[in-house]
Amino acid sequence: MTSFTDRVAIVTGASRGIGLGIARALVERGARVCLTARKPDPLASAVDELGGADTALAVAGRVDDPEHQAETIERTLDAFGRIDMLVNNTGINPVFGPIVDTDPAAAAKILAVNVLAPLAWTRRARDAWLGAHGGSVVNVSSVAGIGASPGIGMYGVSKAALIRLTVELAAELAPAVRVNAVAPAVVKTRFAAALYEGHEEQVAAVYPLKRLGVPADVASAVAFLLSDEASWITGQTLVIDGGVTLGGGL
Repeated sequence: MTSFTDRVAIVTGASRGIGLGIARALVERGARVCLTARKPDPLASAVDELGGADTALAVAGRVDDPEHQAETIERTLDAFGRIDMLVNNTGINPVFGPIVDTDPAAAAKILAVNVLAPLAWTRRARDAWLGAHGGSVVNVSSVAGIGASPGIGMYGVSKAALIRLTVELAAELAPAVRVNAVAPAVVKTRFAAALYEGHEEQVAAVYPLKRLGVPADVASAVAFLLSDEASWITGQTLVIDGGVTLGGGL
């Protein structure tokens, strides 16, 4: 298992689900982590689960709020003295239906959280530490960003943009900072529950590996991309999908 001893990560959207799974994987490998999410109570529980204040720090706020971003960077440096890794995990999908009927305000919010916020967090982490000391960024995209995603089209557009953002940032921030992405299919979390609850066996049947993902499937891949074992990988998106896109489906 890759060691992240003496390294520090910020993971957005990490009070539960994939984000918490990623934070757990990093802590298990020796890292200290700063977790962000909107609600303080679930964050506090996540910190306890990860070993307490010596290992984890929580900063509550909206991921697209510049003041929250600045506070998180400052408190991470105060608590742990460095920022080696950034995982832009937070994503939203508040609407369902045809993309042409998506409310413009909702579309703008999706893009603000899923695309512009990762850009802002990466800029702040670069300015605070990564630019001078090096490090790695992983963006959590989705298979919705690599093919048509009926009903969640604006979410898919935002995740496609995040994949492209990953490429641009990788080119601009090299050689000091590596930037990669992961693109999961359906992972069993509360965020994705509407896609499988009550008919999980039917949904999983179209996956060649015959099961849906769990947070640990994504977390181990993110840990690899953040690690020195991936030191010659940048600008790439790793699809984690149980094979569901092999036949062109999502």
